[in-house]
Amino acid sequence: MHRITLSTPDDFDGWRTAARRLAVAGVDPADVTWQVGDTPADLFAPDPLPPEPLRAAFSVPRAFIDLAEKAILHSDPERFALLYALLVRLRDRPGTMEDKADPLLRRVDALAKAVRRDIHKMRAFVRFREVEEDGGTRFVAWFEPDHHIVRANAGFFFRRFATMRWSILTPELSIHWDGETVREGPGATRADAPDGDPVEALWKGYYAAIFNPARLKTGAMLSEMPKKYWRNLPEAALIPDLIAGAQAREAAMIATAPTPPKRQGNAATVWAGIRDEAMACTRCPLYKDATQTVFGEGPLDAPLFFIGEQPGDQEDQAGRPFVGPAGQLFDQALGEAGVDRSRAYVTNAVKHFKFVRQGKRRLHQSPDAGEIQACRWWLGQEIDLVRPRLIVALGASAARAMLGKAVTISRTRGTAIPLESGAEGWVTVHPSYLLRLPDETKRAEERARFVEELRSIGERVKALA
Repeated sequence: MHRITLSTPDDFDGWRTAARRLAVAGVDPADVTWQVGDTPADLFAPDPLPPEPLRAAFSVPRAFIDLAEKAILHSDPERFALLYALLVRLRDRPGTMEDKADPLLRRVDALAKAVRRDIHKMRAFVRFREVEEDGGTRFVAWFEPDHHIVRANAGFFFRRFATMRWSILTPELSIHWDGETVREGPGATRADAPDGDPVEALWKGYYAAIFNPARLKTGAMLSEMPKKYWRNLPEAALIPDLIAGAQAREAAMIATAPTPPKRQGNAATVWAGIRDEAMACTRCPLYKDATQTVFGEGPLDAPLFFIGEQPGDQEDQAGRPFVGPAGQLFDQALGEAGVDRSRAYVTNAVKHFKFVRQGKRRLHQSPDAGEIQACRWWLGQEIDLVRPRLIVALGASAARAMLGKAVTISRTRGTAIPLESGAEGWVTVHPSYLLRLPDETKRAEERARFVEELRSIGERVKALA
């Protein structure tokens, strides 16, 4: 039995060194016990660690290292053993990282996702309070992470608050920055952090002023801002009363709302500015390989708004949406349905082409949920500017972008869906789906159905006018 002692709960380097030597020596995961510090693990003397190998006997993909660096920060005491078991599996089956159905990989991936979420929460919910001390002003914050993320997250705060002197206190350890160097301290308690400062009164007033009862979604708010963080946020003290009065305030807003003013003539200037910003977008890694950002196009007062999935190979080169084979079929179907594309705004859920190379060809790959979410900001800007009466999502990726969640096309197809923007949403298939159908009879049937749906959508737009 090998007992490995790591210096800290987030000691990735120590784990990696030991795991490499164990794996090269062929040590079974069942014969390894992992512990942190002086935590007792076994009454019997452990076997010594195998000697350092002269050279690596096998390599692992970068994806495993990235995954392990996050998963090891989790509070699950089994994380070290799980990661070592996954490493041994990679030694024997190098393609394991591609097997998304592998139970062990899925469990480790779940640990990493929880850590990433905790890192995000710390960045979002840390609130500094101003404290005067002998050396001048210091800003102190209290935070209670779920996992061992404080050291890994410290760099974010160094970069963002480089000119401030600050401390972040947590139950496990504390991080202190004096503007030049960082030092660690022991864990603290909530009582060690200050309660508040005069600026909080201004912040509470601002938060109450911008609170919009018409857009309140309590479930979504609690999902993104669980109650455990409320005690650290000065504005959270206002939330219960704001929620309680939300319905009354919403009704008052509706009753006293003025007639909306006519649109200003600078819509084209605003759209051009947004498009220019999107051309430099780096919100997800897709920009690295794509030729260019492919933004939407069409009248800025269009009553009808189409969302596709992403640019294809030809769209990526032309810089325009729906100009390739799927776009040509789309134009034909619109013409048969009596819908004028020149009076519709057409865009994509994701603005960069995602592909895999096969020789000289670039083969389309569907965007994942993170890439769709990253581009929802641009899509929201387009919708807010155009303000269409009816929005049509072409395919599952577009539906996810429109609704903010995954849906089944067969269950939502042909049903009107109220959207937050005030528009009416519809879901149908993407034209590329028709191109991929191998059976000619099935393809003809689905194409006829698609045309009929577009005809109904055109009539619906006229009815909403």
